[in-house]
Order: sequence, then C-alpha cells, then structure tokens
Amino acid sequence: MACLLEAPLRISVLSEVTATSRHYVDRLFDPDPQKVLQGVIDMKNAVIGNNKQKANLIVLGAVPRLLYLLQQSSSSPELRTECAVVLGSLAMGTENNIKSLVDCHIIPALLQGLLCPDLTFIEACLRCLRTVFVSPVTPVQLLYTDPTVIPHLMALLSRSQRTQEYITQIFSHCCKTPEHQTVLYNHGAIQNIAPLLISPSYKVRMQALKCFSVLAYENTQVSMTLVNVLVDGEQLSQVFVRMMQRDRPIEMQLTAAKCLTYMCRAGAIRTDDNCIVLKTLPCLVRMCSKERLLEERVEGAETLAYLMEPDVELQRIASVTDHLVAMLADYFKYPSSVSAITDIKRLDHDLKHAHELRQAAFKLYASLGANDEDIRKKITETENMMDRIVSGLSESSIKVRLAAVRCLHSLSRSVQQLRTSFHDHAVWKPLMKLLQNAPDEVLIMASSTLCNLLLEFSPSKEPILESGVIELLCSLTQSDSPALRVNGIWALMNMAFQADQKVKVEIVRALGTEQLFRLLSDPDPNVLMKTLGLLRNLLSTRPHIDQIMSSHGKQIMQAVTLILEGEHSIEVKEQTLCILANIADGNTAKELIMTNDDMLQKIKYYMGHSNVKLQLAATFCVSNLIWNEEDGEGDAMTGSQERQDKLREMGFVDILHKLTQASDPNLCDRAKTAMQQYLA
Repeated sequence: MACLLEAPLRISVLSEVTATSRHYVDRLFDPDPQKVLQGVIDMKNAVIGNNKQKANLIVLGAVPRLLYLLQQSSSSPELRTECAVVLGSLAMGTENNIKSLVDCHIIPALLQGLLCPDLTFIEACLRCLRTVFVSPVTPVQLLYTDPTVIPHLMALLSRSQRTQEYITQIFSHCCKTPEHQTVLYNHGAIQNIAPLLISPSYKVRMQALKCFSVLAYENTQVSMTLVNVLVDGEQLSQVFVRMMQRDRPIEMQLTAAKCLTYMCRAGAIRTDDNCIVLKTLPCLVRMCSKERLLEERVEGAETLAYLMEPDVELQRIASVTDHLVAMLADYFKYPSSVSAITDIKRLDHDLKHAHELRQAAFKLYASLGANDEDIRKKITETENMMDRIVSGLSESSIKVRLAAVRCLHSLSRSVQQLRTSFHDHAVWKPLMKLLQNAPDEVLIMASSTLCNLLLEFSPSKEPILESGVIELLCSLTQSDSPALRVNGIWALMNMAFQADQKVKVEIVRALGTEQLFRLLSDPDPNVLMKTLGLLRNLLSTRPHIDQIMSSHGKQIMQAVTLILEGEHSIEVKEQTLCILANIADGNTAKELIMTNDDMLQKIKYYMGHSNVKLQLAATFCVSNLIWNEEDGEGDAMTGSQERQDKLREMGFVDILHKLTQASDPNLCDRAKTAMQQYLA
C-alpha cells in the first residue's frame, strides 16, 4: 500500500515546484515589455545557485522564449542583456542543462548578438558563450562553423578587459586540433593576444597565457613565430620566464612553463637554452614537490616528462635536480593517513584522483630513464619501484596501466635491468596478462616491452617462450595497426635469434607461410624490415637453413625475387641480399640459387651497384656460393668446383677482380677472400 501512497505525494510536490517555475515562464509572454523585463530579472534572482530551479525552467521551455527575446531588435538593450545573463546562469548548472541550451541553438543566437553595438550586451553574450564552451559536452566545432566569427572575436578583443578575458578563454578551450590552431593563427591570434600578457588584469594575463600554451602545442609554425614576438619591447620568451618566478601564482608559473616547453619541443628554442635549463626545468621540478596541490603535481610531472622526452642531457639534469627521483616516490603514497589535508572536500577529491599522480609519476620515470643507464639504475633502486610498476600494470585505470607499461618499456632498454630487476620480479607475468585483452595503445607499449624481454641475453626469454607467447605474437602480426604488426614480428625476430630448431619450426608453423609472405608485401616498410629480419634469423646455421628451404624454398625465393625487383629502400634490399647469403651458406639450399639463373643475374647486378652496402651483401652471397671447405670430401669438393666454374662463365670472377681494387676496405677484403677460393 505504501507504494500507492507515495506516487500522488510526489506528484503534488512536483506540481507545486513546477507551478512556481511556470509562473516565471508565463511572465515572459506578458504584452507589457516592462513586466517582461521584471520577469526576467526575477527569474535571474530565482535561479542563482539553484540547480533544481534551473532544470525546471529548462523543462518548461524558458530557453526558446529567452532566446527569442534576446534576438528581437524590438527588445530593449537592457532586456536583451538580462536574457543573456539568465541564459548564462542556466548554463552554470549541470551538463544536461548545457546540452539543452546547445540543442536550442543558443550558440548561433549569442554569436549573432555580438554584432550589436551595445558593449554591456556583448559582454553578457560572451560570458554566456564562455560558460557554454568551457563545458566538455559542447562541440567546439560550433565556434568554427561560420568563418566570420573568429575575425569578429579578434576585433572585439580591444573593447574591454571583460571581452579580453572571455574571448581568450573561449579560444583556449576551443583550440583542440592543428586545424583550429591554424584558423586562429591565420586570423592574427598571436599579434592580438600578445599585448594582453601585460594587461593590468590578472585574469586577462592568465587567459592569454593559456591561449599561447594551446596554440604552441606541437605546432612549429606558431612556436617559431612566438620566438620573434616582442611585448612592450621585450622578447616573448622573457615575458614567460618572468611569469615563472617563484613569487607569481602557481597557475601562472605552470602555464608559462608549458608555453616554453611546447616551444622547445616544436624546435623553436634549443634544449640547452638557459630559459629551458635554468628556468623552465627547475620550475617544473618545483611543481612536483609535496607542497603543491594534486593537480599541480600531476601537470608539473607530465609537462616535465614531455619536455625532456627526446633529450638525454635534460634527463640527466632533471635526475639530479631537487632529488626528483626520490620526490616522485611520494606520488605513490598520497594521500596517506598523515597527509596534512584538513579540508574534507579536498581529501575526498584527492582520494578520487590519486591514480592521476601514479600515472604522472610513471610517465616522468619513463621519460627520465629513456636513455641513461645510471638514471635507470637510480629509478629501479627507488623504494619498491619494481613492485609499484608490477601493481601499476593491473590497476583498474587504463591510463595508469599505460603509464606503468611505458615506464617498464623505458627501463627494459637496459641490459643490466633485464638481467636483474626484471628477472627478480618476474615482470613478464603481469606483462603477458596485460597483452591478453587491452586497447591498442596499451598493446603497442606492452608488445614493445616484450620485444626487449625476448632478447637473447634476457633471463625472461625462456619462461616467456614456455608460456605460449608465439601464438599471441602471431596474432599481433595480423592487426590493422602497423605498430602492432611491427612489434609482433619484431618479438618473433628476437625470439628466433640463435634459437634452437624446435622454436624456429614452431614460429613458422604458428605464423603460417601465407601470413609470412603477406608480411613480406606489407605496405609499412618497418613491418617489411622486421619480417626480413625474422627470415634472416630463421635461416641461420646450416641444418636449419637446409630444413626450412627444403619445405619453403620455392616461396622464399619468390619473395626474395619480388623484393629485389621492387621499389624498396637500400636497407630493405641489403637485408634481402643478406638472407640470400644465408641461403647460399646452406649445404643443399644453395642449389636453389645456383639453378636459378635469374637470381644469379640479380646478385651480379648488385655487385656492381653504386651503393657499397648492397655490393658487400651481394659479394658475401657469391663468397658463400663458391666456398669449398665443406663437410666431407669428394662430392662436396666437386660441387664447389662446378659452382665456381658456372660463376666464372657468367662473369663473376671479372667483377670480383674489379672489386679487389674498391676504395671501400671492407668490400675490397670481401672480394679478395672470395677470389682466394678460386686459387685454393
């Protein structure tokens, strides 16, 4: 019975709320303009801080009426302005409110309103637009639909401090792609926004700074232009340096550091420039300290990781600045029971976002350890570091898993770590688990790391092999992602290096000859190179060469022919000739070359090629074909004699003789060694 009583009760409460809200909406339709204005003002006062009231008014259809009044030229400037203010207030509510406003075409209506000469109305429209565009649910593309909007916004920048603040904030939130950067750049964003960096208003300075950070991000054209900009006679980079001083607000220091970081990464500022080494890098390290708020520590660490990612010298400097490596260990202990957070709201926020700290720490460790062996050692010796990475690999947050595997990948470049920490902590187990079912970006990083764990000196190689990894890697080679195909084949290539016959046979069986030859015609040159590398490793040691060529010789020779005839790079052709040289080293396999006159002509052609690498590889082929120190006497000796005779008839000896005079010492030696076979 209780259920039956509750329903009418709810309806009566709701109808009461709706009735008061309905009263506000009804007043918008009054024939007396003065009463309409008063109705809008009362509505404004009713919705401030009241999300329920906002939602009710939207449901009752207040938005279309407010937009109608806002767009009527017969409405007084005051009424139009108040309508814009109420719409701005409604936009301050929930994401659903924003969606409703956008669906009612609020953006074109407000943009149209910017053409009105009344400054107070313009500012109210811009404030509302700013609130709408800052929301993640608003499609930013709506700012770029009408090509006249951006130039008009640029023109409005000079009208007042408020227009400057709102417009720059709109730009910084709506600049998401290289195309957006180009549109803003082409409409004079740099010249128009640069003077705002010395505005008397902090809010304006801050929004202008944020604009430059999104404009410069991964954009060489913008960054190169920024370097030459003067603001009140001072270089822009120096303005940014001043904004990083310790007495400036943290938000300003951090955003200025981002601007200089992005300009540096885009190649506009050298990595050894004082403004990077002595100012930007130390500023970002400061942002990682315990004293900073969680989001500042996250942004500081991620920006620093990005700054030094490609530069070993910056990595070395950062690793000895303010005990950074140890400081990052605190990122994993936060918030702890002793955290000095008295604000319960703050503590609740930080507990929800603590995973972002771990993600940022992993990213920064990955960047720090990208090149230097000593730094990697320092990282792995940081308290419980390997355990933290291992648990990071199985965290619920996909971003943390990705950052942890990035960190592992960076450390896996170290021979020493592969032999010690990686083995001691059996990191291959969680890594294999991660490879079972993960999005592509995680798979790419995890499979790259696996490639390193499968190098012959890695103690993890054996247990990984026993875990049935071959099937998994073969499935990666069938991926639509070129990066995954490369990693799958690269790992198989490392696995096949100096492997025993059983492993090689298993690789060929699991991959299948069809897939192997599909990979040999892959459009991605990296896939092709690694597949050739795999083939070269499979065709090493005579018994293996002979066995594989006896079962797959015909297809392999076909693939070699196609590559040598095709439009491929020197590296690809060199690798292919090296495979041919391995085949020529087989006892029975070499007959597949000797009985193929077309192939012999190709080898001859490459011996006379203009590229020394190709000449060397082709000469190596010939050297193996005529070699006469084979197992057994008699037949084998006769065989080598016959091969030598055939090659002499085809003109190979004349070419070898010429090559003994080659300017390249390696080529000259290789030709002399081959010639000695004729004299033996």
